[in-house]
Amino acid sequence: MSSKVKDIISLGVIKDNPVFRQILGICSSLAVTNMMLNSLAMGLGLIFVTSLSSLTVSALRKYTPGHIRMMVQVLIISAYVIIVDIVLKAYFPALSSALEPYVGLIITNCIIMGRCEVYAQKNPPLASFLDGIANGLGYSLVLLTIAFARELLGFGSVFGINVLGPNWVRWVIMIMPPGAFFVLGLLIWATNLYLPANGAGKASSAGGGR
Repeated sequence: MSSKVKDIISLGVIKDNPVFRQILGICSSLAVTNMMLNSLAMGLGLIFVTSLSSLTVSALRKYTPGHIRMMVQVLIISAYVIIVDIVLKAYFPALSSALEPYVGLIITNCIIMGRCEVYAQKNPPLASFLDGIANGLGYSLVLLTIAFARELLGFGSVFGINVLGPNWVRWVIMIMPPGAFFVLGLLIWATNLYLPANGAGKASSAGGGR
């Protein structure tokens, strides 16, 4: 069991990372990564939604008619996204205001829909839950990496704390949309150059048994 858990985590976080391996979830990767705090909040929200959606879809997979399974998945994902939205508005209003245009889009995030359809529909609940966590972590890792570069060069800060001093000349392009494209492109290039996939894509969709 421990080796299977390691395989699931390794695939989701590195070998078959949803962003730089599968090129999924790109919109939010580019939209919220100008600040690390925004990226962290989005990453945690997606981990919550992906893991619990996969768990729920897997638990109901034998009772869900095949012809309506996609609608059921969207309904389940929507319920968890609403919880994230309510929590942000209630306890973190500033973050909620910054992320409001993007939190609702989690419902149609390709990563969540993909894991529900490809993995949770074919595997038991615990494995699906871990797969959701792993893919959410992989997504969050990419977001934080991009945000670190953009915030550091664009604002001279990390998590809002100035680390480069008042004389730092800000790279304005890094806090603009093109900066996100540049950093993401370099990240995808570097990971595919130094971390070969080794057929991870096939492994990630392989079922662990119903």
